[in-house]
Amino acid sequence: MTLVLKKAPSFNATAVVKGEVVKDFTLEQFQGEKYVVLFFYPKDFSGVCPTEMWAFQERSADFEKRNAVVIGCSTDSEESHKVWLSMPREKNGIADVHFPIIADHAKTIASNYGILGGDFFYDEEGKLAFEGSPIALRGTFIINKAGVVMYESINFFTIARDIDQILRELDALQHFEQKGEVCLANWKKQ
Repeated sequence: MTLVLKKAPSFNATAVVKGEVVKDFTLEQFQGEKYVVLFFYPKDFSGVCPTEMWAFQERSADFEKRNAVVIGCSTDSEESHKVWLSMPREKNGIADVHFPIIADHAKTIASNYGILGGDFFYDEEGKLAFEGSPIALRGTFIINKAGVVMYESINFFTIARDIDQILRELDALQHFEQKGEVCLANWKKQ
């Protein structure tokens, strides 16, 4: 089920922001002020995930020009995020990444956004079980300043995102909001 045109599921979570653990990190802090590009990734220290983290960081100025904040989220803990953020790139770390990274260790945020790689269920004995991979798929959500999801994309674990495509979607959303003009196939910001 899509979240597009619905209020983005709120959360109050722990995040690592500029190397520091921040409790009570919320989407509401950006509402009315910024667009939010919230992206979920499977795991710290994986082979694909750091490439996306570097790609988002390398394009951070492009998001800032569009009045957008980038926020990462995985089902790993804040301790894992801190260690990964302290490791240099040549060791598959993300030491120069500066955007917030949310710790969704309880998997509630990923579940609320519909991107957990499987499902919880109760077995015949009434015990809670999980089928699939209890980590986040690669979900990307663009949330407008009113807190409404305007774009979502969900990829399998092994398929990384295209940052240019995310910027194009953000440009198209802002173009429509500002000018009321639709954006046709292959539209690009002039």
